[in-house]
Amino acid sequence: MRMSEWLTTHLEKNDDHRNLGYPFGFMDEGAKREIRRAVLKAVAIPGYQVPYGSREMPIARGWGTGGLQITLSLVTPEDVLKVIDQGCDDSVNAVNIKTFVAKVAGIPVTTDTVMASLIQTRHRIPEEPMSRDQILVLQVPYPEALREVEPSEAETRRMHAEADYARMWLYLYEDIVRFGEITISYRYPVTVNGRYIMDPSPIPRWDVPKLHRAETLFLFGAGREKRIYAVPPHTDVVPLEFEDHLFRVEDFSDKFCARCGATDTFLDEIIDSENGGRTYFCSDTGYCAKRSVS
Repeated sequence: MRMSEWLTTHLEKNDDHRNLGYPFGFMDEGAKREIRRAVLKAVAIPGYQVPYGSREMPIARGWGTGGLQITLSLVTPEDVLKVIDQGCDDSVNAVNIKTFVAKVAGIPVTTDTVMASLIQTRHRIPEEPMSRDQILVLQVPYPEALREVEPSEAETRRMHAEADYARMWLYLYEDIVRFGEITISYRYPVTVNGRYIMDPSPIPRWDVPKLHRAETLFLFGAGREKRIYAVPPHTDVVPLEFEDHLFRVEDFSDKFCARCGATDTFLDEIIDSENGGRTYFCSDTGYCAKRSVS
């Protein structure tokens, strides 16, 4: 089944299946239809930022309204939801969004990536590989990858339309001249499908390779900036790099998780304020807990 057909079939299930006193998934049907159309266009043009009419949500803008609107427009009664914030299942942002969606849609929630069909995340991609039957929705604060080099929205629109990315390459070159390497630690710019330069959201460099030719559909929602964009399955996502200064991820080669012992995950550093010692734990708490039990 083609991606557009699969997604359309999935969207058709998002109807009012319960007598809740409001539409299934909280949002009105007109708002959900507009977001679905934007999602379908974003899937058809990988990396392109599709504008949409962002609605007011019961959380403040900047706390994940863009991702939440996509989630509420796509969720079906058959879905199982997982929400993480910087890899953590139990942060305030993740718990509040998870509780809200579960209440207005009546669906089960999980901390297990494999069990979830719909995952909303802020600043991380789960460590466990995801399948073609899953959708990952990323909360995006700043969708415009060119904002560092051009403050004008009209000008960045023109630059994308003409594939004029010289200033971005110059920005990376100047970074190398100053510091000897590209120092961007998150929001690392990537080229999608050989065409658009895209902001992958504030994920660490560690997660950027997971976007390349993945099985999963990635959707990016920026509520404050009113933009939706996507990376469909099996799409080329290549980080910007020079032949003599290649893209590299964070180095945890001599470190391990103090809880589960993992040496192949993105680690959070905890500093002991008393003696200055440093301890590392998996950023993905669900994956860490699963490894610890096994």
